[in-house]
Amino acid sequence: MKRVSFVMILCAVALAALAVFSGETRTVEAVTCSPIELIPCLPAISTPPKPPSTACCRKVKEQLPCFCGYLKDPSAKPFIDNPNIPKVASSCGVAHAYPPKC
Repeated sequence: MKRVSFVMILCAVALAALAVFSGETRTVEAVTCSPIELIPCLPAISTPPKPPSTACCRKVKEQLPCFCGYLKDPSAKPFIDNPNIPKVASSCGVAHAYPPKC
């Protein structure tokens, strides 16, 4: 249990650092593209994954237009190119949109 908590904290810190230090916040279709917005999904992409929360699904749907940019960003790609992301997308009802057509 401590390992899972450590991994989740590490991911949260990494996402926060990414958002702060990248200095790049893009807007696509009135959506502010920031990987930090996906923090509610950390339990769903951690190992072992938990079902995505309502907040996670809301953020995944909101951030979908940003995923191509995240995949091109070397510091964000490890979080977006996670083997659990397709499961999260499916559970959130947006499996048709992942992986994105970049």
